[in-house]
Amino acid sequence: MNTAPLAWVNGSDAPEKTSLNIGYMALTDCASVVVAATQGFAQQHGLTLNLVRQGSWAGLRDKLANGELDAAHCLYGLVYAVHLGIGGVPASAMAVLMGLNQNAQAINLSPALQQQGVTSPEALAQRVHQQGARLTFAQTFPTGTHAMWLYYWLASQGIHPLHDVTSVVVPPAQMTAHMQAGRIDGFCVGEPWAAAAVSQGQGFTLATSQSIWPDHPEKVLACTRAFVEHCPNSARALVKAVLAASRFIEQSPENVRSTAQLLSGSAYLDTALENIEPRLLGNYQDGLGNTWHDRHALRLFDQGRANLPYLSDGMWFMTQFRRWGLLRDDPDYLGVARQVQQLQLYREAADALGVSSPGSAMRSSLLIDGTRWDGTDPYAYARSFRLHALGQAPDARVGL
Repeated sequence: MNTAPLAWVNGSDAPEKTSLNIGYMALTDCASVVVAATQGFAQQHGLTLNLVRQGSWAGLRDKLANGELDAAHCLYGLVYAVHLGIGGVPASAMAVLMGLNQNAQAINLSPALQQQGVTSPEALAQRVHQQGARLTFAQTFPTGTHAMWLYYWLASQGIHPLHDVTSVVVPPAQMTAHMQAGRIDGFCVGEPWAAAAVSQGQGFTLATSQSIWPDHPEKVLACTRAFVEHCPNSARALVKAVLAASRFIEQSPENVRSTAQLLSGSAYLDTALENIEPRLLGNYQDGLGNTWHDRHALRLFDQGRANLPYLSDGMWFMTQFRRWGLLRDDPDYLGVARQVQQLQLYREAADALGVSSPGSAMRSSLLIDGTRWDGTDPYAYARSFRLHALGQAPDARVGL
């Protein structure tokens, strides 16, 4: 186990495994993984990436844990849930190799609510607290980023996400169909599915995830800890390939547009280009007649700032698991993050590409409710919220 890093130091950096199976979900933020696999970046680093589209996050999780997938485009929170054994799966040591993106998820409401004039956070809170049918909101995985953004945003508006509304799990690409069928009143999902719902007249975007936390962590390149230990050179080469692809995409608007075109194909997102390109370029229209260019739109690279696996980012998800009763006890927040986040490996890959890495593995952020997260006191942070489920038994149900 200790000889592989020494091999890297001694200059033998050939990948131990050259053909890797990489899982991904049909979401715009898989862009750098798809570009790395199809546009020559993987080959430049001695790899062949076999992209394997997944139908659900639960399926991706299981294949990643059992080794059917070597690595994957993955929800940040999913990695930590598997590592901690949350959600009915045995705890399995996991690794975050790098961040794949920041921002660019959305909370949409249904056409029925739009017709009722529920088109603002205040109107939604009023509707939820009235007597009447309980609203149902969908997210994509119980411990995933979309669940955490949905819960955080609802709570910031005075709506308890576990008591005041019903929360269900729906795979990303199925959100619009569930909205159309009237099974859900709202959802939190990654692009292009929020934009697709708007374009199909299936409601409107009420909030973006970047309005909750500007430049928040989102998807990561994940694998098991065993993969990093057995194939450290392959893991490092994979980070180099995906990081180089991320840099390439953001080099010009033309590269962004060509990436949108690539993603729209049937092999990847299989949706109309107009559902992908505008929000990938930062151009939003919400279905209520409002348009804007978002200063915190999807970031795949941002000079490397979107890619460092910050310790504080991993810790934040654990504070929210604790807040909402997914964890009965407090983990060793910093210790677990240090186990999962592959900071040294990432920095080696970034240095080899000439990509600068922020010096600190912690960062400070101001969220929508006025709270600041900087990783310094996760125990107190998890207990600082008026709305929470700290005393409840853990619950991580999957399914609609």
